[in-house]
Amino acid sequence: MARGVEWEFDPSLVRIRDLMDVLGEPQRAYPVIHVTGTNGKSSTSRMIETLLRERGLRVGLSTSPHLTTMRERIVIDGEPISEEAFVAAHQDIAPYLELVDGKHERRLSYFEVLTGMAYAAFADAPVDVAVVEVGMGGVWDATNVADGVVSVVTPIGLDHTRYLGSTLEDIALEKAGIIKEGAVAVLAQQPLAAAEVLLRRVVEVGATAAREGIEFGVLGRDLAVGGQMVRMQGLHGAYDDIFLPLFGAYQAGNAACALAAVEAFASGAPSQTGGDLAAATRIAAGEEYSGGEGRLDPALVRSAFAKTSSPGRMEVVRTGPTVLLDAAHNPMGMAATVEAVTEEFGFTRLVGVLAAAADKDVTGMLEELEPVLTELVVTRNSTHRSMPPPELAELAEGVFGADRVHVSERLDDAIDRAIELAEETGEYQGAGVLITGSVVTVGEARTLLRVGGEGAR
Repeated sequence: MARGVEWEFDPSLVRIRDLMDVLGEPQRAYPVIHVTGTNGKSSTSRMIETLLRERGLRVGLSTSPHLTTMRERIVIDGEPISEEAFVAAHQDIAPYLELVDGKHERRLSYFEVLTGMAYAAFADAPVDVAVVEVGMGGVWDATNVADGVVSVVTPIGLDHTRYLGSTLEDIALEKAGIIKEGAVAVLAQQPLAAAEVLLRRVVEVGATAAREGIEFGVLGRDLAVGGQMVRMQGLHGAYDDIFLPLFGAYQAGNAACALAAVEAFASGAPSQTGGDLAAATRIAAGEEYSGGEGRLDPALVRSAFAKTSSPGRMEVVRTGPTVLLDAAHNPMGMAATVEAVTEEFGFTRLVGVLAAAADKDVTGMLEELEPVLTELVVTRNSTHRSMPPPELAELAEGVFGADRVHVSERLDDAIDRAIELAEETGEYQGAGVLITGSVVTVGEARTLLRVGGEGAR
């Protein structure tokens, strides 16, 4: 923690490369599936990890940011490492941190140290494969010292524009940096501008593209109690009767990307199911391809997805009234959240709690939320990046009108106020509360609401 905060960094791989060098290149001790994108990275990474473990592999998982504890960022065998193991991982590399710090004007950052700890811990375990989510972007992200044999790019939108660029093309170019020579690039459906950049990178480095909606995709989905039933076309075959205990069409898309990534890891590039107009037509029509040699065991796929969890992503943590937590923190993510709320829940009265970082497109998020919220309580989380409630209230009133906006200086008070507002009519069945705006907000809400267990699983 003495090394600063996660969002303050110098875009360079020089320091982390030096650290990997003195540690003996631990990131090359196992194959890596590398995941980037604007939204859906953590959920997709967790699904990939669960599928791999279901196949009997020992898997390391690194996601960021964390909800509750930094230990969530280093997961082995499906569990965050213990407090003792976390301390030991830091102590093991501490002498090398000082060595690298001494070579550069700027010390290794908070995120660089955590990345080094994760790569070293995975090598020490040892794991059979590591699933690694980027911190931000791709080209200059500390995790990019690894060469992913499979690179996954979830949907790209405008976010972190201060660091990644102000256009979709700029952001896509930064994220495309994780696609390496000879890799399989699993690409979620993208805006055209982003897709063109990603495919250009695939060609330049001699990778193989697997595109959602062409080589793989969602064939169909139906609402189910506690989630949804999904049919998916993979790279090597179709899979039906999959129960996904997560809400929203975007999570079905994340699941399709995860499935394609594991198929690619297990059996290589896309087979004859994709790469041509006929394949895209089959997926668009909801038709199935029975499968080729690389098809995974359908029973294994069903079992893995049934065990999937994604804390803080459309997570129901209370009923009567229903309380939902969602870590959407940009307009694109909030639009997906609103779509899922509208589709999956029959709320007649939904009250929002919003705490967001001041450097985000807060107005864009408010505009997405306005049609589905009856009232909104604005507040702040514990970080200094959080927009002050009076400032947030002024923006909210411009979208919602003053009579629908309430202000609470503390998150706990905001949650209590939102529940009171949701319960005002006494119709608990149709009442709900949505707590959203940032990962920090959701992580702190989980703690306040005493949501049990580790934040990562």
